[in-house]
Amino acid sequence: MSGAEPSAATHAAAVPRPWLEMAFEPSVVRRSLRVAAVVGTILVTINYADRILAGVIGRGDVLKMMLTYCVPYCVSTHASVQSIRSFQRATATATPAIGGRD
Repeated sequence: MSGAEPSAATHAAAVPRPWLEMAFEPSVVRRSLRVAAVVGTILVTINYADRILAGVIGRGDVLKMMLTYCVPYCVSTHASVQSIRSFQRATATATPAIGGRD
């Protein structure tokens, strides 16, 4: 057998994990929830503060407020997964120098 063939570990590292699997990693979910809480609250305050203070919130408004939190969650999740995948690609293609500095 030739020593030039990639090992099973090398092959497994080169195959990217499914996007949804990465999106449900606990660290990605926690980060996305934090972003959604902060950004969503800011957006709801900007868009609905007058109605909330006047006490005239309808069912449609509540649904829209909930969706307002979903958007930053999805954007943060997408950015996190793309960042992880980009890092993994860069790491997989990086070849360490052999024998020290040239």
